[in-house]
Amino acid sequence: MPDVYTPHRLHRSDFVSLRGLRHHLLRWGEACAGRPPLVMLHGWMDVGASFQFVVDAMRGEREVIALDWRGFGLSETTGADCYWFPDYLGDLDALLDLLSPGAPVDLVGHSMGGNVAMSYAGVRPGRIRRLVNLEGFGMPDVAPAAAPERLARWLDELKEAPSLRPYATLADVAERLRRNNPRLTADKAAWLAQHWARETPEGFQLNADPAHKLANPVLYRKAEVLACWQRITAPTLWVEGSDEQLQRFWGGRYTREDFEGRLAVVPRLARTVLNDAGHMLHHDQPEALAAALEGFLDAP
Repeated sequence: MPDVYTPHRLHRSDFVSLRGLRHHLLRWGEACAGRPPLVMLHGWMDVGASFQFVVDAMRGEREVIALDWRGFGLSETTGADCYWFPDYLGDLDALLDLLSPGAPVDLVGHSMGGNVAMSYAGVRPGRIRRLVNLEGFGMPDVAPAAAPERLARWLDELKEAPSLRPYATLADVAERLRRNNPRLTADKAAWLAQHWARETPEGFQLNADPAHKLANPVLYRKAEVLACWQRITAPTLWVEGSDEQLQRFWGGRYTREDFEGRLAVVPRLARTVLNDAGHMLHHDQPEALAAALEGFLDAP
């Protein structure tokens, strides 16, 4: 293993019960008078520890909490054979009831976490003071006619339990992380691998429920998502990396023009692009992202 990244701000692990499941939180700093908690939501197949590099780069002192979503990191799995997107909103609502029941929070979400954050901020606008979406583009709109085929695929996948292959060593996990994102430095990959995987008799297994791999039987409906986005009242910052991602992920199924039309419904929107960064911009440019976050969150 190469040298392992040394965090500048040590996090504390905490476990809380949210809707009957044990959820893992990472906490940095202490509550500050006049500053709401900053809650950070990771993306699909990621963990809350992924935000460590950004937290380290922040200059100001404040309370920061990162959640491991159900079935990811050290949070409990559901025990069921699939996951439902609305449950993430339910878990977030329960978390904010614990963390800040009487006052709004600042909310940052990456990728899937960004999509959860945007929907939640429209459903519960009074709970969010400022909102940041990191590359949470959403997905292509799906026509109702696709429902039978999607449901059939889901039923077929339920018959054979999905799995995630183990890795022989943590170094192999770190190598996988760097294959996914070549901009991730070796020392950061080695540090993150310890949070991304756990040792089992079969090898190092990713901290993720394989059931997340199943096809989603619920179609993505753009109109329903935008009905939430247009109700957001918090000042909102959209952040993306300079590497174009929509074409990479979706090809012609989801165009830039479509996405720009979606962003246009968000009432109080600011935006920024981080140079030399891809989808994992919190790994690629943590210092630039921290500066953008603090500039936005601390603005009058």
